[in-house]
Amino acid sequence: MNNNIDEINQYLSSVTAAAGNLPKEKIAELAAMILKAYEEEKTIFVFGNGGSGANASHFAGDLIKGASYGLEKRFKAVCLNDNLSALMAVANDISYEEIFVEQLKNFVKEGDVVIGISGSGNSMNVVKALEYGLSVGAQTVAICGFNGGKIKEIADLVVHVAIDDMEVSEDLHLVILHCVKRVIMQALPYPPS
Repeated sequence: MNNNIDEINQYLSSVTAAAGNLPKEKIAELAAMILKAYEEEKTIFVFGNGGSGANASHFAGDLIKGASYGLEKRFKAVCLNDNLSALMAVANDISYEEIFVEQLKNFVKEGDVVIGISGSGNSMNVVKALEYGLSVGAQTVAICGFNGGKIKEIADLVVHVAIDDMEVSEDLHLVILHCVKRVIMQALPYPPS
């Protein structure tokens, strides 16, 4: 039993230490970018694989309901890993590397925000989607861990959790997105409850 407690303590210590080193200025920049997109009625596209995909879905939900509820003008947010039929059709008929970029081709416009989340920063479907976003004049964001990988080199804005641990990275990516939600909700004129 003590070994289990030791492992839990070690993990929580890793999360706490890494949280203290989060790039706060970059998080603030991301919040400002999301607010600008809101003001200009641009769409925010977010996506990732596995745990990163879960974080992407969570963030889109936070924007669609949490940050939009009570506002007349609402956030336009789409999580590209939530449409299972589209994902499977593209993966099966074209390539798994194209699952996000093929969806972006249907929707993304200049000035939209394209957010790719990848623990390693090297998921080729995320890389390709960010590259496509750049090519059409979207604003691109990389949320990454480890050494940042390929997406760190190509995105307009990089929010990097520099830790070599996938679970801690994924935990802190969600913390980053919740920070963004808090900042944008402080900036918007919600009616009194």
